[in-house]
Amino acid sequence: MTPGTVLSKSQSPSTPEQKELMMKVPYASAIGSIMYAMICTRPDVSFALSVTSRYQRSPGEAHWTAVKNILKYLRNTKDAFLVYGGEEELKVVGYTNANFQTDRDDSKSQAGYFFCLNGGVFSWKSFKEDTTADSTTEAEYIAAAKAAKEAVWIKKFITKLGVVPSINDPISFFCDNTGAIAQAKEPRSHQKTKHIARRYHIIREIVDRGDVMICKVDTDDNIADPLTKPLGKLKNEGHTRSMGIRPMPDWP
Repeated sequence: MTPGTVLSKSQSPSTPEQKELMMKVPYASAIGSIMYAMICTRPDVSFALSVTSRYQRSPGEAHWTAVKNILKYLRNTKDAFLVYGGEEELKVVGYTNANFQTDRDDSKSQAGYFFCLNGGVFSWKSFKEDTTADSTTEAEYIAAAKAAKEAVWIKKFITKLGVVPSINDPISFFCDNTGAIAQAKEPRSHQKTKHIARRYHIIREIVDRGDVMICKVDTDDNIADPLTKPLGKLKNEGHTRSMGIRPMPDWP
């Protein structure tokens, strides 16, 4: 999706003619095809898929245009794949991010996380948060809580495999919001955030028992940024490469 793209339910068909026209469009089928690529090897389309898949019940022309743009992007980058290897340390690292109140219909925030190993991402998710956040800090805190729970599962799974010795250490995952990091580390309520649902405070327990270590990262270096918003071409290409997605000529 290109920067500035805004989708909402208000763009759904409103007249019988528009509805009849859109019934001929293979919207759900296209979404399914994109989902297959995203789940297997293309985390870079996670955000666009998360947004466009919300309108399968009644897609409009703007929604269909966005879907076609995703398909064009995948076609133009069909030689790009996730590549693992190189000289990077065999260590799990995570990134989390949120974009405050991006949904025009219900004002909920978009969030996402990545976990990387050996130079490439292996676990990723872009999603609309269940709760309407009251601030950027709350949105980032909710995203971090979701990522922390995923980190716990990853830690248990890799521990049983016995192939990554560093998994016994806390998994470092990075967030670009200082307030959310403070909330995760401090087991006390702050005046502006004491209303946050208790289920998200599980991150404090996860941090306290040493499963994860939440760290600060500069916004420009947060590779989870593409999971929450459309980016410009150069910035998107940089983050995509950081995910481990490379075109075939660049493979080592």
